[in-house]
Amino acid sequence: MSEPKPPTPTPGDTYKGWLFKWTNYIKGYQRRWFVLSNGLLSYYRTQAEMGHTCRGTINLATANIAVEDSCNFVISNGGAQTYHLKASSEVERQRWITALELAKAKAVHMQAESDDSGDDCPAVPPTAGQGGSCRNSEVQSTLRTLSSKVEDLTTCNDLIVKHGSALQRSLSELEGIRVGGDMGEKIRQVTERATLFRITSNAMINACRDFLSLAQNHSKRWQKALQTERDQRIRLEETLEQLAKQHNHLERAFRGATVLPPSFSNPALGNKGGVSGKCDASDEDDDNEFFDAMEDPAEFITVPADPKYHRRSGSNVSGFSSETGIDDQSVNFDELSLASNPESPQPLELEPVRQRRTRIPDKPNYYLNLWSIMKNCIGKELSKIPMPVNFNEPLSMLQRLSEDLEYYELLDKAAKCQSSLEQMCYVAAFTVSSYSTTVHRTGKPFNPLLGETFELDRLRECGYRSLCEQVSHHPPAAAHHALSEKGWSLRQEITLASKFRGKYLSIMPLGSIQCIFDKSNNHYSWKKVTTTVHNIIVGKLWIDQSGEIDVVNHRTGDRCHLKFAPYSYFSRDVPRKVTGVVTDKDGKAHYVLSGTWDEKMEFSRVMQSSKGENGTEGKQRTVYQTLKAKEIWRKNPLPEGAENMYFFSSLALTLNEAEEGVAPTDSRRRPDQRLMEDGRWDEANAEKQRLEEKQRTARREREREAVKAVSSPEEAVTEDSINDSPLKTDAQETGTEASEVSDETDTEDSTPHTPVACTHPDNYQALWFEKIDDPASGETLHVYKGGYWEAKDQGSWDMCPDIF
Repeated sequence: MSEPKPPTPTPGDTYKGWLFKWTNYIKGYQRRWFVLSNGLLSYYRTQAEMGHTCRGTINLATANIAVEDSCNFVISNGGAQTYHLKASSEVERQRWITALELAKAKAVHMQAESDDSGDDCPAVPPTAGQGGSCRNSEVQSTLRTLSSKVEDLTTCNDLIVKHGSALQRSLSELEGIRVGGDMGEKIRQVTERATLFRITSNAMINACRDFLSLAQNHSKRWQKALQTERDQRIRLEETLEQLAKQHNHLERAFRGATVLPPSFSNPALGNKGGVSGKCDASDEDDDNEFFDAMEDPAEFITVPADPKYHRRSGSNVSGFSSETGIDDQSVNFDELSLASNPESPQPLELEPVRQRRTRIPDKPNYYLNLWSIMKNCIGKELSKIPMPVNFNEPLSMLQRLSEDLEYYELLDKAAKCQSSLEQMCYVAAFTVSSYSTTVHRTGKPFNPLLGETFELDRLRECGYRSLCEQVSHHPPAAAHHALSEKGWSLRQEITLASKFRGKYLSIMPLGSIQCIFDKSNNHYSWKKVTTTVHNIIVGKLWIDQSGEIDVVNHRTGDRCHLKFAPYSYFSRDVPRKVTGVVTDKDGKAHYVLSGTWDEKMEFSRVMQSSKGENGTEGKQRTVYQTLKAKEIWRKNPLPEGAENMYFFSSLALTLNEAEEGVAPTDSRRRPDQRLMEDGRWDEANAEKQRLEEKQRTARREREREAVKAVSSPEEAVTEDSINDSPLKTDAQETGTEASEVSDETDTEDSTPHTPVACTHPDNYQALWFEKIDDPASGETLHVYKGGYWEAKDQGSWDMCPDIF
């Protein structure tokens, strides 16, 4: 690195040197040559590029300089440009920081002087007609006069320097001569030059006086004109804010309307700009941000939108939008007609959207001896470990599955995409967003009872509703189905395989998740990664996600490979890092995704890819040259006081809220879970044990019925006698201590089965789901067969089992 100058540069001085600049998640930090000059920080790949190619420049007058650690610092000008830089040493970093701060201070000072002298000139708004022309001519005339005075000052300054130098030489000669005949001539020369110097100085003083007089005369007028412009801008901003609030209120009132005119309820009219057009834009109801392409080098160009609009909604989802101009026009027409048409539904006729709760009782602080619970559990599956509610959170696993829909807006956006590759980016971001709720959630959800269900009806507020059912008990499996009015459906079947290893707990979700879009018939599928809970015995619990996900579009062959990097103390990467590449069926990369699973994800279009150097494992790395990354998803902030409410999100707080009309098997009606939420944990543990025993009894009864159905009467009697014999009881008693209290599971599975249990398994059939072979993915899974929402509308739940 070149030796920098002392860190006291003036705005005209330059400060040069090598720094490491963060480029992207693929390349990391790259060595670049930086030049600080006249308040501008520019960088180049090499010193040889300084004469012809500048890679980027940032103006320090509007930039913020922040120090991260001993060698790293960040320069940002408010979001448009951000440089993450690293020096070779702490001393070198301090030299750069000092030079940058000095350059920034002088650049701000110069900009303020420029604003005072020149930027206020356009503040005098030209009015229409002759008055505007006269005012503009007056400003131009004043500027010309000031420029002339400045030139006079410059000329006088040059003359002063010239005559001052001549006077100095004459004085020096006068001191060196001897007394003689030359004395009179020299004295005359000194007198003449002194006179010229005095005349020039007087002229300069007069020019300065004229300049100051002009500046003072016009300064007050310019200040007044500038203040007028500022007042007008403030009034305009206030007006826009009021309009935005009214727009938001009208949209919410429209979505909450129960009685709509025929033009809104007719599907045929909806396709031409009625309700369908409104629903398509309902997720754009807050602040719309339009992204324009930046005139920067290739690696900093904004990702260009399709020939449509490129916007980000107020629901923390940004990216491409495939809405057409016709849709926007129809939406605006609907809003205007709703606000101005006297026959439109008025607020008195609207039923407001239900207000969901925002708090639950705070978590009690109960002491529990962990060793008394865990001493005989190492090496066993989680479903075989007896867990009191002290380790739980007041939600069931079915409700945790429904939390995957917290960022449903990503799928709404994906449904509007014209390109399957863009759509893949949103689907991939949705897969990552489902893990954001787990970062602080160390509590274990309740294992659902067999036949337990949970419905999440957000059709009015969000345009979707979902249903979960526990379809199997050993192994525990839950099926989930969600359907949206925005043209997508989601289905998944999850089976958990868990192992407790003493210091940590690994949870391996088995089964697939599928998302289908009606308009394009794109069929996506993927699987979940492994969740690890660390510090089970000693220390503070923390959760990590690790593994790889392949999101596959079975119709087009597109694929997104996501990698969840496990936490490592020795890694310099950001914690909880996620990277991904979207490729087409031929393996060509089109998009790169990067971010963290607990905060945000960004995506950028790939412009060029090349083979780089070999990695640490000897594999050749691929280097992607991308456009500037854009945020596609960001985590919603937790509600106030979340640390006392199990770190629940705003959606999670509403999941266990009591609701009328749900099925009798719904998780909201589960008594032990309700008691735990209310803080009555002792009663919850007793109720939990009762439900487990009731479930075991029902299972044994189903097994006996299965034996009788497939065996002869004599064999059935023999098998029943074996099933109830003391031999089986002894096997249970000698199996494990864990069989005394189970976690909603059949503890007989932890002991040797009788031949009957192995020959005749549980023949339970799910109530709302049926098992099929999916032709697209080639997997066997439970899918929703219908009937639940019809039963809810009729209030007929006779087919539901009594599980509580």
